[in-house]
Amino acid sequence: MHIYISADMEGISGVVHGAQTEPGAREYDRACALMLGEVNAAVEGALAAGATRVVVNDSHWNMRNLRLEDLHPAAELISGSPKPFSMVQGLDDSFAAAMFVGYHAMSGTSPASIDHTYTDAIQYVWLNEREVGEIGINATFAGVFGVPVVLVTGDQLACAEARALLGEITTVQVKEAYSRSAARCLPVASARRLVREGAQAALNNLPAPLRWDAPYTLAVEFANTGQAEMAALMPGSERTGHRRVQFTHSDYVEVYRAWRVFYNLAELA
Repeated sequence: MHIYISADMEGISGVVHGAQTEPGAREYDRACALMLGEVNAAVEGALAAGATRVVVNDSHWNMRNLRLEDLHPAAELISGSPKPFSMVQGLDDSFAAAMFVGYHAMSGTSPASIDHTYTDAIQYVWLNEREVGEIGINATFAGVFGVPVVLVTGDQLACAEARALLGEITTVQVKEAYSRSAARCLPVASARRLVREGAQAALNNLPAPLRWDAPYTLAVEFANTGQAEMAALMPGSERTGHRRVQFTHSDYVEVYRAWRVFYNLAELA
């Protein structure tokens, strides 16, 4: 049984402010260590449930936050950026299940720890008219390959977002957000134990993958008009509002590629 883990940082217990998540910041190394601990706990849980291969995709910022030499020795690591498929690089139909560790709520969610959707250039994202964040965008990619997301860890609103979209999957709340930059965090040992137990339990009863009816329309509202102007330069895109651009295709992999182009162009504005 092959298991895929996409690991972010903002949903980790002890990480409460954006400044902790930025490479070079005073608390960044500490945040990386906290992230590593919960990722290793998820790996341990997957192995306990019978996983024969675990692949971890470092999915935060420059995607060089996890050190291979400190990662669980049974896990492979996808590291570095840019990756063609970013937070879901390497995810394909060889995996039985995916886990999203250290995830956060979509942009505009309050009170949620460091809420955003990929970048601060993005205000809202809709997939076939349903608002989604990183959980939904990435779970849809997994679903295209028949891979269910079985575990999401993060604050209370990330967990609620996951259940609202994916049904009663296993979620592990490791902190309670009070605002975008404050939270009550579980002790390190407790958070890691819950993640380990959650990962093991999640593989006992696999849910159905997330499916949508094609074609897929991804609509994005940017923070300002200049960002929308840049995103609209992509061939096949449609400007549908002052700050809104959308892309439609029958293949979600192509939609995900468009999404990557949208927000990378927007950041040049």
